[in-house]
Amino acid sequence: MINIYKLEELTEAGTNEVMESIHESVAKTSGLFTDAMGYLKKALPMIVVALVILIIGILISKLIAKIVGKAVSRSNVNGSAKSFLVSLIKIILYITVVVMALSVLNVPMSSIITILGAAGLAISLALQNCLSNLSGGFILLFTKPFTAGDTIEIDGSVGTVRDIGIFYTKMMTFDNKTVFIPNGKVTDAKIINYTETPTRRIDMSFDISYSSDFDKARDVILGIIKEEKLILKDPAPTVRMSSHNSSSVTVDVLVWVNNGDFLTEKYNMTEAVKAAFDENDIEIPFPQLDVHVKENN
Repeated sequence: MINIYKLEELTEAGTNEVMESIHESVAKTSGLFTDAMGYLKKALPMIVVALVILIIGILISKLIAKIVGKAVSRSNVNGSAKSFLVSLIKIILYITVVVMALSVLNVPMSSIITILGAAGLAISLALQNCLSNLSGGFILLFTKPFTAGDTIEIDGSVGTVRDIGIFYTKMMTFDNKTVFIPNGKVTDAKIINYTETPTRRIDMSFDISYSSDFDKARDVILGIIKEEKLILKDPAPTVRMSSHNSSSVTVDVLVWVNNGDFLTEKYNMTEAVKAAFDENDIEIPFPQLDVHVKENN
């Protein structure tokens, strides 16, 4: 009987402990819920303001991106560069709006800015070359030293620009080779644009022998220039003696043509001068060596 009484007492004590534990849990849960509701009541105005900032900020960001997209469309930029630029602007604006909304909710901005800065630094170090080419693309986008269709010389390559991409500039050489030049190198290199202006000067040099009449050679060249229809009258052409060589005299010929006629007229002049010199007995010297032998008496 004694054991039965003790067992009943232990059971009753255990039940009381369980009930007390349940009551404590319910009380804690109720307290947390009450605290949460109280915090929500206090924070409700801030949450509403943050949501308003978020919604209005997103709408304004879309409007700004749309305006930028229309502005970029008026320039000579390919579609991929345009879409990338608009997307990048959207991302920057969205991040700014989110940071503003979080600041209204009293979220510590120092930690978020530190995380964003560390992430940006890690990404920039990992993608250093890509970012260099990307920034070069933006420089080409806004400075526009050349546009699609221009004939340019970059890094020893001469050709026609086909496309200015995000990371690379695509150029077609005159022998039909496609050259991709990183935009980072393009912005650092010397760029020669042959088609930015409507006219271009052809610089040619012709050698005649010392025994030939320079005035006659000059008149022959001026006659050819007068007959060539592609050569412009203004600026006036120049035909002058430029140097005295070991076995020849150099005559410089400078004439102006429209950009599209450059190669054609250069070939025309070279062929016409050679034919006219042969017809008028004007000697074009070639390398030769005169040997004098002294006889010993």
